[in-house]
Amino acid sequence: MKAIVAVDKFWGIGKRNDLLFSLPEDMKYFREKTAGKVVCMGYNTLLSFPGSKPLKNRVNIVLAPEEVEREDCIVVHTLEELSKELSKYNTNEVFVIGGAMFYRTMLPYCSEVLVTKVDADGEAEVFYENLDKLENWACIDEGEVIETANGYKIRFTVYKNSNVAEF
Repeated sequence: MKAIVAVDKFWGIGKRNDLLFSLPEDMKYFREKTAGKVVCMGYNTLLSFPGSKPLKNRVNIVLAPEEVEREDCIVVHTLEELSKELSKYNTNEVFVIGGAMFYRTMLPYCSEVLVTKVDADGEAEVFYENLDKLENWACIDEGEVIETANGYKIRFTVYKNSNVAEF
């Protein structure tokens, strides 16, 4: 299982249940990496999508409160149910896509995290774990700095977990 996330220079990821930046280049990268794959997320992340609709061309698995049931995606209510559902898929095809609490919960089970680093302060309210400071995590790939159409400098990076927990 992998995670994919965009962070500001303080590892911030969001505010007011939304992304910190509008980055078409990062959205394109996200689509390329996750198209045809499985994306799993917390319920608030699903609600933050346009029209609260699941992402197209992907299997959407959502960890949601007990009272939530939907026909347009796979809804699970516990980590045990999530584990059982994810066991049906190749772990290399599964991406954790948010939000903050879900990322934190799932991080030990991820073999890699694809991190888009934005060289800016997004004044975040929620943060991702700083992988540079975590034991067992190392940056194994740093792409070139790209200047986005709207003036941000971003870099696509890959972090690897040397001690993946069983899920």
